[in-house]
Amino acid sequence: MKRRAIQHHIDGLIALLLFGVFAVCVLAVLLTGADAYRRLTERDQSSYSRRTCVQYIATRVRQADSLGQISVESFGGQDALVLLDGDYLTRVYCYDGHLMELYCGAEAEMEPQDGEQVMEAAGLALSLKDGLLTAELTNADGSVETLRLSLRSGEETLSPGEAVPDSGEGAAS
Repeated sequence: MKRRAIQHHIDGLIALLLFGVFAVCVLAVLLTGADAYRRLTERDQSSYSRRTCVQYIATRVRQADSLGQISVESFGGQDALVLLDGDYLTRVYCYDGHLMELYCGAEAEMEPQDGEQVMEAAGLALSLKDGLLTAELTNADGSVETLRLSLRSGEETLSPGEAVPDSGEGAAS
């Protein structure tokens, strides 16, 4: 009888030990997964922050790309992208650690602090030469993203159904 009691205690101890090993393995897998998830979200957030500002500028330029409607000028001692829309204009510039947007009348006297904060950015350098807009954006983390856009406003556009003119080079089949 004593032997059976000892056998039951050993069986219980082995079951408890296996449960403990299983619990430790589950905890290790959860902690490893949580760390991997944390690293992935940090990487994605960093990538989002780096690309979003330049994509914002590219989208604003593409929306306003009409002949003579896009220019670069100084605004409050900083470079500013100016997008004309009739009697109104939109300025995109950096001020006080943020990418800013200011929509106002073309003749309105505004200051850089009057704009709306779009997102964090340390600096913006712009140049427009021969239809090529170059924007160098310094993100809040110090990384620099460069955007180059060829403005299409000066090019002739085709109406729907119109054929592309032959350039004299053979078409590849």
